[in-house]
Amino acid sequence: MTDERIALGTARGRWVLAATALGSGMAFLDGTVVNVALPAMGEDLNADVAGLQWIVNGYMLMLASLVLLSGSIGDRLGRRRTYVAGVIWFAAASVVCAVAPNLEVMIAGRVLQGIGGALLTPGSLAILQTSFQHSDRGKAVGAWSGLTSVAAAVGPFVGGTLVDSGYWQLIFLLNVPIAFFTVLVTLRHVPESRDESAGGKLDLSGAVLATVGLAGLTYGLISAGDRGFGDPVVLTSLVIGVLAFAGFIEVERRSSHPMLPLSIFANRRFTGANLVTVVVYGALGTATFLVVVYLQTSLHYSALWAGASLLPMTLLMFFLSGYAGGLSDRIGARIPMTVGPALMAGGFLLMLRINEGSSYFGAVLPAVVLLGLGLVSTVAPLTATVMSSVADHHAGIASGVNNAVARSAQLMAVAAIPVAAGITGNAYRDPVAFHNGFGKALWISAVLAAAGGLIAWVTLADRPGKAAREVQPAEIHHRHCALEAPPLADAHTHAPPSS
Repeated sequence: MTDERIALGTARGRWVLAATALGSGMAFLDGTVVNVALPAMGEDLNADVAGLQWIVNGYMLMLASLVLLSGSIGDRLGRRRTYVAGVIWFAAASVVCAVAPNLEVMIAGRVLQGIGGALLTPGSLAILQTSFQHSDRGKAVGAWSGLTSVAAAVGPFVGGTLVDSGYWQLIFLLNVPIAFFTVLVTLRHVPESRDESAGGKLDLSGAVLATVGLAGLTYGLISAGDRGFGDPVVLTSLVIGVLAFAGFIEVERRSSHPMLPLSIFANRRFTGANLVTVVVYGALGTATFLVVVYLQTSLHYSALWAGASLLPMTLLMFFLSGYAGGLSDRIGARIPMTVGPALMAGGFLLMLRINEGSSYFGAVLPAVVLLGLGLVSTVAPLTATVMSSVADHHAGIASGVNNAVARSAQLMAVAAIPVAAGITGNAYRDPVAFHNGFGKALWISAVLAAAGGLIAWVTLADRPGKAAREVQPAEIHHRHCALEAPPLADAHTHAPPSS
């Protein structure tokens, strides 16, 4: 097989697109419905705020730690094989979550889901990049983005309906038939591909150190909410996390096959865009984690209505991101990426107006719309900046690094900001305590988002430097519909794909 083999308009091309969209859509759907189900899960599993944080972060921990490594695995062992393994693993872990009798098993299931997500996430776009003829790749990625965005849009309705029915476990069991059909279509229609030029060992030591570092910091920050930062267990966990990260940086610096090539950060635009990613996605991850819970516990929304309340953000991203990408092409990324985070900060501050008795259209919707417009202005130019700040042979790894940075930022923020805002213990069951902490968390998120705009203004020039590659609109305009993190391109193909 060659990379010119399949045309998008053929029957086989449509099946390949369906296979990649189904697996990715399953992960997108799971991410949205889990947030909607958190209060119900917390009640049934007797979870406190820390438990809810771990339900979210158990998944994010493994995804952030392993997403770069898994792309390299796909390059070596076969992208279709790795993708199928990820889909099956994700579905099996979903069953563990569905039958979890207690919080501990639920968290274990979410950790296992994160491993499956790390295997399938880079694989879906890598398959598109290596299966379709070059002239169709941009259109294929655009179609994939639209289809997965539909999954993100319907997620709150599906999740809310299932939770309101009294059986939140169904949100996980829903993944099983989706995974079954995905595997059948993939094995029948998707060609295998691998990078025959991929050499060197897998960076397993880097992956282990990254996982230990993220896990140590996450556990320490979450536990500090109940134990305090002076507790020996908390201090030990934080120290282990810091030391592991120091070891990770040293391993990556010395490695001949690093998971994270540190030299890529020598580019000021690339580093600036990733710093913006850290603060903006950290703020966004915390807000979306807390808002859906707040609407259910303090404003007494149903799970369906709470989940659907954020739908305007997804719709704005879906319909306007292409225009934002075109504007960034014309005027440069600096202004949109300065204005966008400022609008996001305004959206967070508008949420301070949400109180018990507030109407959706009078208080919630204006804040969600402003936040969505901020995301539209930020994410498309951010993606384009990341991809245009490096030479061609680093484009894939640049996208993968940015995605991992976003996941890690959300992981750390969901662990730290609720603690900093005083949302600990059983605060989410106390409307007054949760309201007070929610307001503090919104202020922190607003400050982080505003900082993202300032970083963009300082670090980004209006146009890419001489070393940057020229990115065509077909490459970037359809890769930024995801709210959870920047879209992941073919993050590990450093040479022309082969099979």
